[in-house]
Amino acid sequence: MTPGGGLDGLRPVELPDPRPGPGEVLMRVRATSLNYRDLMLARRSEQPIVPLSDGSGEVVELGPGVSELAVGDRVTGCFFPHWADGDIRPEYTRVALGGGTRDGMLAELVVLPTSGLVRTPAHMSDDEAATLPCAALTAWNSMFEQARLRPGQSVLLLGTGGVSIAGLQLARLAGVRAIITSSSDEKLERARTLGADATVNYRERPDWERAVRDLTADRGVDAVLEVGGEGTFAKSMTATRLGGHVAIIGALAHEDADAANVPLVGRNIHATRISVGSRAMFEDMNRALELRAVHPVVDRVFGFEEVPAAYALLESQAHFGKVVIRV
Repeated sequence: MTPGGGLDGLRPVELPDPRPGPGEVLMRVRATSLNYRDLMLARRSEQPIVPLSDGSGEVVELGPGVSELAVGDRVTGCFFPHWADGDIRPEYTRVALGGGTRDGMLAELVVLPTSGLVRTPAHMSDDEAATLPCAALTAWNSMFEQARLRPGQSVLLLGTGGVSIAGLQLARLAGVRAIITSSSDEKLERARTLGADATVNYRERPDWERAVRDLTADRGVDAVLEVGGEGTFAKSMTATRLGGHVAIIGALAHEDADAANVPLVGRNIHATRISVGSRAMFEDMNRALELRAVHPVVDRVFGFEEVPAAYALLESQAHFGKVVIRV
């Protein structure tokens, strides 16, 4: 990603093969996936960097002192390679793949510390596993680590992008009632086939927050995965029950929001900014996905030479689930 070039600044380059140091492994990347964050970074890139945060593949070389992995093991990278467990701390989040000063996963070979890798679920392809590090883990952290949802409770999912569709699959796995929104009846029908309990077309119902209240007997949902940003935040709060939880994830919508209409304090609603999750959370999620052999939803797989087209599809918001690039 070249500085100032935006999506037109994507260039294939040849770099020396990296070598693993102590506590590190060399990973051959087989697949990567795109997140909305990658679009934002492309638009404001200030230095040359290998983009993308998500990637899966296999171990091809071990650095000194590595014993927990072996050559040939299938692995998937962690967004924060130094956040192994525990509460989030500043030192854990200073290094994030594909942004700032740390090259990402859109490469044939990458070096990562063992703390930045999890074993790939055996039932998943590399294409599927590449969707997990950001979108799926963000949904897991939001629903089960922060909101602590239990079977029989409810979650509202905005749109049909990667986080929301992962959240839908996790909700079904955990016995949580899922309500999902979209402007496309076709996408809503696909969501129902994946287990959505109720759907709302927000073009037909601009007051979609009231539709959600109606679907919950005016109680509101227990949790919202808020991927919209300032344009949807107030509506999400209205759709949330007294004492519920709003997980603040993204900033896709840009309409002006009237802060005075956000009923946060008066209704004891908890709002938490989600920063993906730790390696321990990732491993917990993978165990749950393996238990029921859940396959992530991949909208389309692009070849390495089709990277600009993959970015363009993500930018169009026409996708359902995740956009993958095979390396």
